[in-house]
Amino acid sequence: MGEKRWKPWLVEPELAAECKSAGYPGTLIPYRCDLSNEEDILSMFSAIRSQHSGVDICINNAGLARPDTLLSGSTSGWKDMFNVNVLALSICTREAYQSMKERNVDDGHIININSMSGHRVVPQSVAHFYSATKYAVTALTEGLRQELREAQTHIRATCISPGLVETQFAFKLHDKDPEKAAATYEHIKCLKPEDVAQAIIYVLSTPPHVQIGDIQMRPTEQVT
Repeated sequence: MGEKRWKPWLVEPELAAECKSAGYPGTLIPYRCDLSNEEDILSMFSAIRSQHSGVDICINNAGLARPDTLLSGSTSGWKDMFNVNVLALSICTREAYQSMKERNVDDGHIININSMSGHRVVPQSVAHFYSATKYAVTALTEGLRQELREAQTHIRATCISPGLVETQFAFKLHDKDPEKAAATYEHIKCLKPEDVAQAIIYVLSTPPHVQIGDIQMRPTEQVT
C-alpha cells in the first residue's frame, strides 16, 4: 500500500511533467525554496520578478507539524512550526503585496491555506503548538485584510481552513510510525486535495466586490 499510495515528494521536473501529462492548462514552473530561510524566499521572489514580471496571486499553502507537546516538546520543533507556518507565510505575503504594489496591480489576491486547527483546539497534545500557529494565520489574514483596506487597494485576502485532508501531512508528523500515519486517513472518508483546490478556484472566481474572509471545510464524517 505504502509505495503505491504514498509516493515520495516529486522533484521539480517530475512534478512539472506530471502536470503536463495530466492535461492541466498553463505551465508549471517549479522553483526550489526553503521556506524556513528568508534569503531563499527573497531569492524566489526576485527570480519571479526577473522572469515573470511579478506576482498577481499568492497562495500560501506550505505548513508543517511536529510531534512536540507544550509540556515536553523540543524548542527546535516549535521553531520549525513557527518559522514555516507563521513567519514564512508573512514574508511571502509581504513580498507578494510589494510585487503587486510596484506594478499597480489593484485586483490581486492572497490566499492562506489555514486549518480547522486555527479555529478550535483538539484534545491531542501533539497538535497544540501547531494549532497555535494556525490561530496566528487566522489573525494574520484578518489583519492583512484590514491593512489592505487602509492602503485603499482592492487586493483581497482569504483564509481557507480545511479539516482532515488526505495528503502526506500525517506522514511528516508521524515519520517514525508510518502505520499510525496511514491510519489517520482510514477511519473516515477524508477531503481530497482536489476539494481544497476547488475552494481556491471558487474564491478566485468571485467578482471584485466580493470579499471571502474564510472558508471552513471538513469531511462530513469528521467529528472534531
